[in-house]
This record gives sequence, C-alpha cells and structure tokens, in this order.
Amino acid sequence: MADVVFTFDDLNIGGVPDKLRSSDKDFESFEEGGKGKQSSFYGGAYWGETGGIESLSSDYGFYQDDSLEAGFTFSKYRPQEQQQQQQPFTDYGLLDGVSVNAASPPIQTCLEEIAKLGQIPTGIQDAAEMKKENQHPFSLASLGLLNNYGSGFKRLNGERRSEGANDITMLTKEEDRKLSTEEIMRVAGEMFIQSSCQTIDSISMLDHPFNLSFSGLSDQEIKDVELAGLLLAAAEKVGYQQYDRASRLLKQCDYMTFKTGNPVQRSVYYFAEALREKIERETGSASSKGLRRKPLFNLDEATMSLNPTTLACHGELPFCQITQFTGIQAIVENVAEAKRIHIIDLAIRNGVQWTVLMQALASRYECPLELLKITAVATNAKHLMEETGKRLSSFAQSLGIPFAFKIIMVSDMLDLKEDLFELDAEEAVAVYSAYAFRSMLATPNRLENIMRVVRVINPCLMVISEIEANHNSPIFVNRFIEVLFFFSAYFDCIATCMKQNYKNREIIESVFFSEGIKNMVAAEGEDRKVRHVNFDVWRAFFVRYGMEEVELSMASLYQADLIRKNFSCGSSCTLDMNGKCLLVGWKETPLHSLSVWKFL
Repeated sequence: MADVVFTFDDLNIGGVPDKLRSSDKDFESFEEGGKGKQSSFYGGAYWGETGGIESLSSDYGFYQDDSLEAGFTFSKYRPQEQQQQQQPFTDYGLLDGVSVNAASPPIQTCLEEIAKLGQIPTGIQDAAEMKKENQHPFSLASLGLLNNYGSGFKRLNGERRSEGANDITMLTKEEDRKLSTEEIMRVAGEMFIQSSCQTIDSISMLDHPFNLSFSGLSDQEIKDVELAGLLLAAAEKVGYQQYDRASRLLKQCDYMTFKTGNPVQRSVYYFAEALREKIERETGSASSKGLRRKPLFNLDEATMSLNPTTLACHGELPFCQITQFTGIQAIVENVAEAKRIHIIDLAIRNGVQWTVLMQALASRYECPLELLKITAVATNAKHLMEETGKRLSSFAQSLGIPFAFKIIMVSDMLDLKEDLFELDAEEAVAVYSAYAFRSMLATPNRLENIMRVVRVINPCLMVISEIEANHNSPIFVNRFIEVLFFFSAYFDCIATCMKQNYKNREIIESVFFSEGIKNMVAAEGEDRKVRHVNFDVWRAFFVRYGMEEVELSMASLYQADLIRKNFSCGSSCTLDMNGKCLLVGWKETPLHSLSVWKFL
C-alpha cells in the first residue's frame, strides 16, 4: 500500500450533494471578481468546473515503485538559480526572535554589516539598530545580493551571455527568444550594477554613456529593461532616504507602465506603488496615517471560501496541486494500516485538499476505514470554518467515509494547549501545515507554542508547505530585491498560465499580490505582517524540536511530476530538491517548499 500512487479516475465527485456548491456570496468582498468565470478544482460543478481531478490524464493511475519510469529528474537544489552562491541566514533569512544554531557554508558577501557565518539573529532589531540602519542606508549597486542575481544570469536557450565587464550582449540561438519577466529584471540588475557610478534620473537608460550593448534584445525587451532599471534606481534612492529623487523616478515609471500591460509593466506598476507608500510612511505625510490604520488584506481568510479567484489559482496554477497531492501521498503511505486517522490542520482554509485524501482512503479496500477525523485550528472566521466542515462532511458522506470534523478556536495561538485536542490512543495522527507558520514569523512566541504542543501530541508525521523565499530581512534593500525577483517569477507565471482568465488574473495581482508587496516593501517593524523565510531557515528551526526530515518516496515524487505535466504550462514549472525537501518553482526560481517531518 505504501508504494502505491493513489488515483481518482474511477471516482465520481459529480454526485456530491448540491449543498457542497459554494455560495454566490462567497466572493462579495471582491466586487470585480463576483462575475468572473467559474473555475474548478477537484470535483466538477460543486467544487468548480474545470481543471479538477477529472482532467488528469489517463496515465494517472496506480503505480508500484518497481514500475516507475525514470522519466523525471529532480536536480540538486541551487539557491536562486544554477550559478548563484547561497546567501547566509544572517543576510536575509531571519526568524526574528527565534534563536537557531545552524552552520552556514562559506560565502562571500559585499556587506560588512552582515553578521559573520554561523550566527543567527536572536531578536528583532531594537530601535537603536534601526536608527543606525537609517543613518547608513545601503546602495543597491553595492549590494552583494543584487550582484549575485546579475552575475548568475541563467542560460538563454542554451547559450551564455558575454562575460565582458562592459558588454551585456545577450546571445540566443533564436532571434525570437523572449526573456521571462525575471530575466528582464536580472538584465536590468546587471546593467544597474555596471552603471552605478552614473545618475539615472532620465527616462531612458540609453541616454547615458554606459557603453552597454542591448544586442539580442527586442525593442520591447529593451523598453522593459529600461523600466526595470528605473525601478531599481528609485528603490536605491529610497534606501538613501532621497525621497524627492525617488519620487521623480517613480513618476517616470508612470509614463512607461500600467497594471494591464505586459508582466514587466505590471510588476513595476505594483512595486512603484509600494515604494510610494514607503515614502509616505517614512516622510510622515498625512496620507500615511491613513495607510497605517488601513487593515491588511487577510489572504488566509479570503482563501477560506470557494470563490472564483481562489479556485482559479488552484485549477490553473500548478503549485498548490503539486504540494497538496505530494503531501497527501506521504500521509497515505504513513497511515496505510491505520483504521482510525486523525488529521490536525493548522490552516485548513476551504478544505479542498482533504477531498483528495478522502478519495484515496475510499479506494483502500484492504484496510477499511473506521473513522477519519479532521481537527481544524484557527483564531478567527469561525463561520467560514463551519462552512468548510459542512462541505467536507457532505463530501465524506457521498463517498461512504465515516467522518468527524472538529474546530478548535482560540483567541490567540499562545492559548493553544494539547488538552484541547480529542486524541485517541488508537488513532494515527498527522499534522498538516500549509502556509500556517509564515504568519507567525513576526510573533515567534506563538510559533514556539505551536511547536511545543505538536511535540507533545507526537504525530506519526508532519507535512509542511511554505513559501520558498527570503522576505524577512530588516534591511530594506535586501528585502526589496528578494521580493522583486520572487514576484517577477510569479507575474510571469500568472501571465503564462492564466492567459484566458484576465478577470481573475487582475484580481490576483491587484488584491492578493499588491497587498503583500506593499506590506513587505513599505512596512517596517510590527507593521510588516507578511514575512517569509527559506527552507534552510525552517530546517534549522524544526531540528531544534527533535524533528527529523523524512525523505519523500519515489511515489510522492512521481506524483509531483504527474501533476506538473498535467498543466499546459507545466514545462516551465520546475521541481528541485533541497536535501529531502521538494522545491516547486517557476523557470528554476523556487517559490514553494514541501517537506515531511517526524519526531525522533
């Protein structure tokens, strides 16, 4: 059983009772999305209409490990990209307030202010440190991180760029080879480094004698590189607290970009907005007071309802399905002989992921299931949790699965206690955490409490999905560069995968992406709620609690590759390994991580 890749081809979800249908009111908070095209995920009309399990190819069946073909490869993890050196934890991957002792490999850095190897900050910067940082802002051009993004430029269609110091000739095998959004940013970054001694206050970088070559780039790509260069220049001026000059550069960006343009233009549009908010916050303008009172868009709560946009993300972008199917495959393997299964979900949202587990368990004839219990943990939106429970209960009933749904509501994660869980000695307990920990990076005491409770419960395994990025640096320019390249890859992905779904694409970018970008770029201290760290930092954190990373089975990895190939844009979705952790990315830029853990 543990070696079998589960399938759902023979299961009919269309027979689920009509009360599974999401309400038309689910998406009232996004007026522009209320009339969008209905998307689907995992199960026909009741969970959506397209891109669900039924759309999986006929090859998606039962496979034994000994029959798996070597038709997929997972390359060794290369942080950021193939040629780039790994950055130290102390550079930008911080678990603020959490002490982690982890050795880092030897790395060169251009910043003397970065702590030495092997040291992890044990707390959020105090006021004195922040004041010192503001007095000595860093230049983007001298920043080792941006330099790495430029010098590590990826292969373009099999050919390398010229390595000359003043020659940025881009070589391609085909004249019509188009650069991705992230590649445009990388070219702009390298040009920015080489032209750092010049002043970029003109609308066109070509007006300056940088002695740079745009050979191999189309006219549109040249314009996009110029636009990205202006954005980088504006960010540097913000870092130097030269807000007037930054504002002038941002006005020049306005002439070249709009939120309905190509992916580069849309990226720059939203990052320019974030820089303006940063300036308003830093200068204490009247409008910034309103900004600080404005509640941050709650992405987790928005994804708790089955609205057209969240369903479109699941059905048209490969990342969620890859991490969900792969993680659930690991659970299926570890509870293969259990008759009573208890899932503790730390961030259940709309619960669609558990329809996958239910279908897998429904086909498990050799070991009949006596009870599947799901316990959802949350601090708010109880009514949405109850709706999720009703949908899952109806779905389980349609499959004939004995099911129980429990909700643990606490006002604060510090109040979470192990005795709140209804545990049975005969249960096989698994903990599932999909993007739950990132929201607590700013409050590490809550993160510590959850881990203490989970350790007492001692589950048979813990499946963890997180954003694979370094967006937690207290240094503005470090954080800006990381956020820019991360979202450049995402804007490129959205443009590729959702070409025909303009309405939902616009909502994703203008609501989901925009709010996150603004918070990560413009906010500081306690106001900065959106934070991410990469898997190396999480690994060091989990090890502290006596956890051991579990290797994903061949069946799990094959599952990931099957899902990837099921998407029309799957060829651009990349699967890499960081040790035993699966990294899911876009054109070799890691975006998500999936790892499985057990307690020693």
